[in-house]
Amino acid sequence: MKKKCIAALLTGALICCTVLTGCGGDAQTSADGAAQTEEQSDSAASDQESEAAAEEAEGASAGEETGSDQEAADNVAALIDAIYVQTRTEDTDEQCAQAKAAWDALTDAQRELVEGENADFDYFSRDTGDASKDDPRNQDEIGEKEILVVSFGTSFNDSRVDDIKGIEDAIQEANPDWFVRRAFTAQIIINHVQARDGEFIDNMDQALERAVQNGVKNLVVQPTHLMHGAEYDELTESVEAYRDKFETVKIAEPLLGEVGADASVINADKEAVAKAVTEEAVRDAGYDSLEAAKEDGAAFVLLGHGTSHTAKVSYTQMQSQMKELGYDNVFIGTVEGEPEETSCEAVMEALAEAGCTKVILRPLMVVAGDHANNDMAGEEEDSWASIFKASGSFESVKTQIVGLGRIDAIQQIYVEHTAAVMK
Repeated sequence: MKKKCIAALLTGALICCTVLTGCGGDAQTSADGAAQTEEQSDSAASDQESEAAAEEAEGASAGEETGSDQEAADNVAALIDAIYVQTRTEDTDEQCAQAKAAWDALTDAQRELVEGENADFDYFSRDTGDASKDDPRNQDEIGEKEILVVSFGTSFNDSRVDDIKGIEDAIQEANPDWFVRRAFTAQIIINHVQARDGEFIDNMDQALERAVQNGVKNLVVQPTHLMHGAEYDELTESVEAYRDKFETVKIAEPLLGEVGADASVINADKEAVAKAVTEEAVRDAGYDSLEAAKEDGAAFVLLGHGTSHTAKVSYTQMQSQMKELGYDNVFIGTVEGEPEETSCEAVMEALAEAGCTKVILRPLMVVAGDHANNDMAGEEEDSWASIFKASGSFESVKTQIVGLGRIDAIQQIYVEHTAAVMK
């Protein structure tokens, strides 16, 4: 058996040798084919490497592009943060122009990436109305008698026109022999409006210096502020620094008049404001009367800013005024939660005790600006509207984004305050 196997192996080897000798050309072809296959393999590997390199380069390019987008957006954010300040400098005008130019140069995708300490996409892109309808009231050569209407200010164009300009127009109409001019106390807002809309509004120092340069002799300052708070104090300090530049200077009362000693002190101004804003709120809610709203389970929450200033008692006084008028389904709240009884939690407890099932939120603010649109009616979870809805305690929660300044009766209170100091 072993011998047969050996013989068979020898025979097979001999046949193999014969075949290889007789087919020399075929053998060469096989060798060439093997080499070609190797070359193709090397070529394919090379192609794969090239493709991988291209993909890597493309990825790197995309990464660089993304990085470039973010860098451009960050640059705009930094420029916005630089003008989001309360102090005006000699560089402010140029900084505002640079921020707007840099924003305009961004693509839509880059704009979505803008985010800084105070900067965001909405700074330049949010539609707040037509700024061209406003009047900055900073004209020169106005004569010797000026009424300077001083407001905190707002970057919401529609509210600036309806609320602030509304008050200014009413005062101008009531005093045709005087020239009404404007000043804002919030430089942050002045810069925002200037950078976004190209509208130049004077701050207090600019307005007072303009009055001096215009040769104004008799100056009346009418604040649109709600109360004798921190901003009113700052306003009076600014005016005092210029008092000797004019023959006469008079500062009129803010909307709610004198503060008073304690929470029980109310006055004619607070009564007039309480009646005016409540009447408008009831009408806008579609009720025939406040009593009809009460029968429907509806309550009105009038939301002010709030303050740690001693003038915060004014909010408590306004609540006292509502009770005095029998408006027991009208409540006063504050964004800052000061005083404590005007915090969101305290107001919700008061609503529950009163058995109210529906809520209408409305600003107790001169303008329907950032606080009204965001802190009161915004979609964020910490807005008053969101908190009230999330509580599950009310059948409905609605908002009225309307500033006090557009209400005729409120405008007339300012007119009366201006007339009072002129006498």
